[in-house]
Amino acid sequence: MKAYGLDAVPYDDPRMDEWRDALRRGITFHHVATNLTVTGGIDDVWVDPKGELIIVDYKATAKAGEVSIDAEWQNGYKRQMEVYQWLFRKNTFAVSPTGYFVYCNGQTDRKAFDGKLEFTIKLIPYTGNDAWVEPALSDIKKTLDGALPLPSENCDYCRYREAVKELGIENDLSI
Repeated sequence: MKAYGLDAVPYDDPRMDEWRDALRRGITFHHVATNLTVTGGIDDVWVDPKGELIIVDYKATAKAGEVSIDAEWQNGYKRQMEVYQWLFRKNTFAVSPTGYFVYCNGQTDRKAFDGKLEFTIKLIPYTGNDAWVEPALSDIKKTLDGALPLPSENCDYCRYREAVKELGIENDLSI
């Protein structure tokens, strides 16, 4: 935090271990309109001098070059951050719109492994927008209640099903 000039400290709350437990607990919210319970296991939470919580997500890779969150496949990281922000807001916390990805990039240019990994750490700010979460929950509920979404050209599964249908092997379980 000092290296990046970020005026924040780790959030001290007895529920941190619970919130980090993605498999059994996490931070949860029961969305009454859909009767769905949303749960997320966060990596970390910091707090700024205004008392706003900052959601922090850790990512790790080992690649040459600079890390970022700009690739299309990383949109899922951004949605994940936004869900965490939404969960904390729904649990009545003041949450900063800006969260951070702490990206650890394993250095691949070392001559030998020697039993240790070395990382370059990059703090990447991300301003989230959780306005999509509740409409998505409504869509999820409709789907669970049997209102299937229309096929889409952007859906890998839809394209797969269409290709199988065109080959005439739609009900052939041997493939």
